[in-house]
Amino acid sequence: MSIRSKITGLIFFIVGFSLFLAGLVVMRDFVHSKEADLRQRSLITARTVAEMPEISKKITDTKHIKIDINKLVEPIRIIHSADYIVVLDMNGVRLSHPVSSMIGKISRGEDEGPAFAEHTFTTKAKGEKGTVVRSFVPIVNDQHEQVGVVIAGYILPTFLEVLLSLKREIFLTAGLSLLFGGWGAWLLASHIKKQMFELEPQEIARLLVERTETFNAMHEGVIAIDTTENITIFNNKAKAMMGITGDVIGRSIHEVIPDTKLPEILQLDQPVYNKELQVRNLNILSNRIPIKVNYKTVGAVAIFQDQTEVKKLAEELTGVKAFVSALRVQNHEHMNKLHTIAGLIQLGKREKALEYVFNISEEQEELTRFLNKSIRDDSISGLLLSKVSRGKELGITLTIDRHSRLDSFPPPLDHHDFVIIIGNLIENAFDSFNTIIHREKEIYLSIEQDESIISILVEDNGCGMSEEQLDHIFKEGFSTKAKENRGIGLHLVKQIVEKGKGKIQVDTQLEKGTTFTITFFM
Repeated sequence: MSIRSKITGLIFFIVGFSLFLAGLVVMRDFVHSKEADLRQRSLITARTVAEMPEISKKITDTKHIKIDINKLVEPIRIIHSADYIVVLDMNGVRLSHPVSSMIGKISRGEDEGPAFAEHTFTTKAKGEKGTVVRSFVPIVNDQHEQVGVVIAGYILPTFLEVLLSLKREIFLTAGLSLLFGGWGAWLLASHIKKQMFELEPQEIARLLVERTETFNAMHEGVIAIDTTENITIFNNKAKAMMGITGDVIGRSIHEVIPDTKLPEILQLDQPVYNKELQVRNLNILSNRIPIKVNYKTVGAVAIFQDQTEVKKLAEELTGVKAFVSALRVQNHEHMNKLHTIAGLIQLGKREKALEYVFNISEEQEELTRFLNKSIRDDSISGLLLSKVSRGKELGITLTIDRHSRLDSFPPPLDHHDFVIIIGNLIENAFDSFNTIIHREKEIYLSIEQDESIISILVEDNGCGMSEEQLDHIFKEGFSTKAKENRGIGLHLVKQIVEKGKGKIQVDTQLEKGTTFTITFFM
């Protein structure tokens, strides 16, 4: 059955059942009212007969008593629509009765006794023709002596008789109620069906199940809230990332994730894209977007990815590229050195050639020994070695302070973050010499670490920056070079510094160079 048919049928049943119950109550009240009315009528009828002077006189007169009293009583019975009126003398002998054969016989009713003691009352008793309401009124003569009893009886109508007597009202009331109830039910069902996009409940349930399983099948974490900040979506991937178990739908987002920033989107009413977050030692890239229906914000959704593995792969790829670049530079450098050695030998200056070989070997070995001893991370050592070679290829001298030391990383950062920081600062320093021609090109790098801080300093004597440039260097997409896909490196550096709760300081002068100092507290 369709939802429209179900709602219509249900309301029809409710209206019909309500009418049935109301009918029972009305019928009961009607029967009680009818009984009270018949009691009153029977009492009036009995008193009317008892107070007739002729009745009290004829009871004491034994001549033609049967005929005379019955003739007096019968017209009154007909006028008052009584089922019977019986006059008894003090011996209980019937002096009048609708059935003439009963006249002269003794009445043996169980409820007649009080009537012979001058009591007036009514009773209800079952007889051959049904339940009868009877009134007993004593007959008193002029000397105030009781000479008999009048019994007036009315048969109560049965339930079927009452029902048949009210059939017109019942059919009219029930018909109009069911007609308008059905019409209203149909309109209500149609309105509900329209609000449900003409879908049946089972179709909506199927869509809900499919939607839930679709979100659970996604590789991204998805969390959505409504305007009251209660959770409406929380897929399995999000639970795994946040370390949450059980059903959280309908709960406040603050109860589940106390430090959540998703409700901010409801206040900002603006999306926030590509925001890096640190959650349970995971590097997460988050997009938070307001949910709008008919241009009205009805909630907010956060879609986030675990970038930890991706970042590691990217860093590994970056490292591979760095080593490939270093090998290419070294190959080019070694070719030049071989040409130099060959030229010295051809000139007959063998001692000079040997001295040259010893010098370049000692320089390379000294740098390698220093990096192995002072920089305890292979990725950063390899990065620095490649950058030194890269600088030589570009004609730039990259000097690493031999007092530099790096043993560990500040929480929550790791070697991937330091590769990004150092690599981007050095590359930025390389780029500062693009417009420098007639000048020694030098870059100085220092890494200092003790029990409380880690400090990274990168200084160059390049072109420097203006005040206007300095205000925008950490904004994503801003670059002083007119090239595409630039303006990301320093933005990433800034994000990592913020993640590690560090400080970054920039000192620069046009045509004199720039110094970046980054400090992390352990």
